[in-house]
Amino acid sequence: MNTDRRTVLAGLAAQPLLGAGAAVAGEAPAGGVRALEPVWIEVSGGLRLSARLWLPVDAASRPAPVVLEYIPYRTRDSYRAVDDHWGPQLAARGIAFARVDIRGSGDSDGLLLDEYLASEQQDAVEVIAWLARQPWCNGKVGMRGISWGGFATLQVAALRPPALKAIMPMCATDMRFAEDAHYNGGAPGLTNLKWAAGFEAVMAGPPDPAVAGSAWEAQWLKRLKSTPSIAARWLSHDTNDEYWRHGSVGLDYAAIECPVYLVDGWADSYVSSALRLLAGVQAPKKAIIGPWGHIYPDLAAPGPGLDWAFEEVRWWRHWLMGEDNGVMDGPMLRFYMPYATPAQTQMAEIPGRWASEPAWPSPAIQPQRLYLAPGALADQMPPLSQRTYVGDKPVGLANPEWIPYAKAELARDQAQDDGRSLVFDLAPLVDDLEIVGVPILKLRLSSNRPIAKVAARLCEVTPDGKSWLVTYGLLDLCFRAGLAEPPTPLVPGQAFEVDLHLNATAHRFKAGSTLRLAISESLWPLVWPSPDIVTLELELGAASLTLPVRPAAMEEAPFPIPLTHLGFSRGNPTLAIDGPDAHGRVHVDGSWPATASKVDGVGTTLSGGGPDMTLDYDPADPSSCVWRVSQASRFKRGDWDAEVRVSIEMTADPDAYTIKDSLIGLKDGKLVFERRSSDVIPRRFS
Repeated sequence: MNTDRRTVLAGLAAQPLLGAGAAVAGEAPAGGVRALEPVWIEVSGGLRLSARLWLPVDAASRPAPVVLEYIPYRTRDSYRAVDDHWGPQLAARGIAFARVDIRGSGDSDGLLLDEYLASEQQDAVEVIAWLARQPWCNGKVGMRGISWGGFATLQVAALRPPALKAIMPMCATDMRFAEDAHYNGGAPGLTNLKWAAGFEAVMAGPPDPAVAGSAWEAQWLKRLKSTPSIAARWLSHDTNDEYWRHGSVGLDYAAIECPVYLVDGWADSYVSSALRLLAGVQAPKKAIIGPWGHIYPDLAAPGPGLDWAFEEVRWWRHWLMGEDNGVMDGPMLRFYMPYATPAQTQMAEIPGRWASEPAWPSPAIQPQRLYLAPGALADQMPPLSQRTYVGDKPVGLANPEWIPYAKAELARDQAQDDGRSLVFDLAPLVDDLEIVGVPILKLRLSSNRPIAKVAARLCEVTPDGKSWLVTYGLLDLCFRAGLAEPPTPLVPGQAFEVDLHLNATAHRFKAGSTLRLAISESLWPLVWPSPDIVTLELELGAASLTLPVRPAAMEEAPFPIPLTHLGFSRGNPTLAIDGPDAHGRVHVDGSWPATASKVDGVGTTLSGGGPDMTLDYDPADPSSCVWRVSQASRFKRGDWDAEVRVSIEMTADPDAYTIKDSLIGLKDGKLVFERRSSDVIPRRFS
């Protein structure tokens, strides 16, 4: 069962996981582990949160620190394989592990009504205090997690609970509006709709009757009835308002006072946040950025991966047990320098090397400015000239997914999209060129419409003529003053300047290749199209692309973490792109095949499918765009059979978006709940 964009369970459950006896970081293999389930933790309001605990067997006589992972992904079944991976590994090395389902998820009491609510964070503060009070705990708590779990570690750390002594956020954001699944450069993203379908299935998921008893069905119906049309809610918050500012730790990095170990990958869409956090947090900190995507480092895809238990145990034993093990020695940032893109290796291991920087931002990285000339990138500022781009053609089909999990979702050869864009090429490189950081495109332009976007793709064109996407950026130009500032519509025909920050990256452009910048008005289907066909007028001359160039001859610190080569596959989705036809129309079908798996130790069979999508668009008629997504989750064991189905449709005209949402609950194959809604959301800035 593929739950949503943030879980990796389906692929993880099929991986050869390290057992509790695997050797880690100088520790003797496997002490005994005591597992407890369910454990109830009471929080304010009399609610009980469901947890699983893994304790060192001698914790009663030798109290241990505890590491908390706090997410809504059903510790009893859907995420069980992940928890069974990490819990024994940590507990066998003297570190207790607690996995807690947030309120309203899994078997926890209450209702789950949205992401990252203040009540969720306050519950976590109380959970941390409860863990620290236990007689088997030494009073010190750490917090870890990937995606939602990474967000939670940052958000809770900013509240400074006294017992929280260190965190390890993976693949998480510091600014919710600027860099999350909902908006891309201020424009509504396809992932917003896909995650909405997945999240509704999470919110409406049933408790397990083996834990909840006969009350499970009444609790489930409350969840179904309380689950909102979440896509409509997210779409109604179309600026960086208080809704998105809540939980955005980038507004006050100083609030995080405990040590932070940031973990991310260049193929993940949150990696820019990792670099901002590394620069902004003032507490003891370090970071590692690998070649992988939205996944744990030991299951890296693309690889190479790391023996992450080795490093994670060192981190916790240092900060929670006072062990002097060298985890803080060496550079602040270790990162992988890829010599190819994930598409070139088809998610297999990427050639490259591990590198390091003693501080971030790094004084060693030098900005190299390239100027935009007609069809070229130049070292010197060219004479003033103008280029016109009409956004009446599909650009973006070669990069359809915000976070690619599988081969079918990777950004492919960009040549066709390049042919529908304004292209600026640098002369073939004489020597290798390495970049690390955020490329910045500075433009002066005007639009014939009050609402418009600009998108830029940075590619490496190899001698065989293929164009490989290195990074990209997109901005709704109503946010030209910055995504944190109030947006304002454009004045048609009036020129303005804008800085477009591309996504952070590391890459070696090889000698003989061409560095290419491609500019378009949008990228579809990554984001929703502008209300009208837009014509952009670009002024060349002062327009420039600044690259963060890193000297290739720098001496690198020794890399202390063992490599792994497990690899990871989340399944085999299908992605069929038809078009553009003779009239420019395009159609996209994407689906994750239905799966079924039996949960070890519980006996529940999980099945379902999605997120599946059907997308249609005629660039000559922006109002023709239609996105449809669906998700299904089913839980079956003996005479327990509960299923949740979600489907969402998004359309728009120049004045408003329409979200049609369907949520269905089935018990024993029969309908027990149905909610159909249609919401119209004013279209103001996108």
